[in-house]
Amino acid sequence: MNGKAVVEDAYLYSEETNLTVLKTSLFFTGDGFTAYDCKGELVFRVDTYGPDSRDLGELVLMDATGRCLLTVRRKRPSLHNRWEGFLGEREEGQKPIFSVRRSSIIGRSSVAVEVYSNPMEEYQIEGSFAQRNCTFLNADKVSVAEIRRKVDACANVVLGKDVFSLSVKPGFDGAFAMGLVLVLDQIQGDDYVNPNDNRVDVDPISDDPNLSS
Repeated sequence: MNGKAVVEDAYLYSEETNLTVLKTSLFFTGDGFTAYDCKGELVFRVDTYGPDSRDLGELVLMDATGRCLLTVRRKRPSLHNRWEGFLGEREEGQKPIFSVRRSSIIGRSSVAVEVYSNPMEEYQIEGSFAQRNCTFLNADKVSVAEIRRKVDACANVVLGKDVFSLSVKPGFDGAFAMGLVLVLDQIQGDDYVNPNDNRVDVDPISDDPNLSS
């Protein structure tokens, strides 16, 4: 799949890439994230943005060294819980590069993503982030990224929702995908984690191999 980076070319992967994303706190929705590649190396991080944060409506995605890649900020007022993305650390007057919003303000709905630099580049995110079961679809309804529960293949268990897999398809910007994860956590994370929902047994025969990566 050919693609163009929304955030940075370095994260435009040439082959399918599976990241393990860790929610760094179970006490507050949106406390932080770290994301690791298949070698266990840190790729992305979001420092704590819990109740003592300077601005609960603005989150910054960084690389492993702490360089700011992307800022996502809630637009107010907005009936559809609209968020906007800005390159790097957002400055006053800076124009956003994309927006994310609920498709409807009533009940459960998909999430719509619009990239401002290309009016033809739109995405729909379907499924439930709270249940760690989402698919990112492009305008042609082709999957470009997926969020799934993480499976420990050795122990044959599905891990708790604080650890999940982000699969990024070839030609899709991984930093953009991770930025969308931050927004999803804010707009679909109200029923985020039951502290008792740690891990459950799975049948190794019926286990989906795509979940184990």
